[in-house]
Amino acid sequence: MNPILVLGSRVRDGQVSALLASRLDTALSLADAHAARPIVVSGLGEAAAMAEYLTRRGAVNVIEEPAATSTNENLENARALFPDTAGWTVVTNGFHSLRTRLWAWHLGIPVTIVRARTPREWRVRMLARECFALPHSALRVLWRRIRALKN
Repeated sequence: MNPILVLGSRVRDGQVSALLASRLDTALSLADAHAARPIVVSGLGEAAAMAEYLTRRGAVNVIEEPAATSTNENLENARALFPDTAGWTVVTNGFHSLRTRLWAWHLGIPVTIVRARTPREWRVRMLARECFALPHSALRVLWRRIRALKN
C-alpha cells in the first residue's frame, strides 16, 4: 500500500485552515481502511499542526516532514523518507493537482493524485494564485531539464 503524502498549506497560530483541513480529512478517509498506512505530512511550519490534527482524529501512523517549502520539496523530501516506495498517493486540492503532477513527473515519482474539496471561500483566490504558480513551476522544470542536458 502506497504511503499517503498530504501537501502543506498555510497554518496560522498553529491552526490548520479550512483548505488544509479538507486535505487532511481526505487523507483520513483514505487511511481508514489501512490503519498502518503511513501518512506523511509535509511543510515548513505546517507539518506539526497537520500531524496534531490527524492524531486528534485517530490517525496512528503519521510522519512529519517539516522542511519542505514548495511542492517539489514536498515530493523530494517525502521520497527521501521512503526511498523504496513504488508510488505515492498525494492529497492536495484540485486547483493544485496539475502542478503537483508536473513536479512528480519531472522528479520521476509515480503518484496518484487524490483531490480534496476546495472550500468555496478559497476557490477564487487559489485559482488566481495557481495562474502564476503553474507557469512558474513549468519554467523551473524546463530550466532544470535544460541544465541537465548541458551537464
